[in-house]
Amino acid sequence: MKVYLSFDFEGVAGIVDWAQCREGTAAYATGCALALGEVNAAITGAVRAGATEVVVNDAHGQMRNLDPAALAHDATYVSGRHKPLYMMEGLDHSFDVAFLVGYHGSISGEPSALSHTYNPEVFSAARVGGTEVGESGLNALVASHFGVPIGLVTGDAVTISETAPYAPDATTVVTKRSITRFAATNLHPRLARERIGEAAAEAVRRARSGALRAPDLERPVRVELDVQTADMAEVGSWVKGAERVGTRTIRIESDDALAAFRSFVAVTYITRQAGGR
Repeated sequence: MKVYLSFDFEGVAGIVDWAQCREGTAAYATGCALALGEVNAAITGAVRAGATEVVVNDAHGQMRNLDPAALAHDATYVSGRHKPLYMMEGLDHSFDVAFLVGYHGSISGEPSALSHTYNPEVFSAARVGGTEVGESGLNALVASHFGVPIGLVTGDAVTISETAPYAPDATTVVTKRSITRFAATNLHPRLARERIGEAAAEAVRRARSGALRAPDLERPVRVELDVQTADMAEVGSWVKGAERVGTRTIRIESDDALAAFRSFVAVTYITRQAGGR
């Protein structure tokens, strides 16, 4: 039983400020400790239910946020930036189930603590098949391609709602209830970890019984991205598979969900330049 775990920061219980998520601040050390606690809870729960291998992909920021030696049960750690599959790097057909831990809401949705969609300086909205999505919906393209069900989702209540269409059978843990984009009512970390461990175990049990379904996306897959400026839309259209269909809108369409996602990743990288970075 092989488990893939993609983790982010902003959906972790107790995290409500960018300072907790960015290197170089005193608060960042606290953020890393909180994230590690939830990741290890998910690993431990999965192993308790029969997982034999867990691969953890660091999907936040510079993607080097955890001490590899501190990961539970000798989990494999995928870290570092410039990954071809970004937040889903390392996922392939060999996995039985995927976990999304510490995820957050979309930039265009209801108030969600530290909400954004990949790059908040570039993207103001994203849609898959005409439905507005956050990072979980975009990342579901990769899970769909490889036929891997999303069995566990953790984050605030908005995140759980936004991910539901792509993870219909998942166990979920609401770690916080967002008040605004910079405030939330959080579970105590101990309680959040306890619930995540139990949910991870249940997700593995469901995967073992065949009760989980991979994301079912219509073909061709159509991804639409609204960006902040016309310059960004023009630069994004230089990516293979992407076209500019409005002043600030880019469209990617393909029968191959993985190809669509790869084009999206290329857009995220190249549009950073149009933003002055």
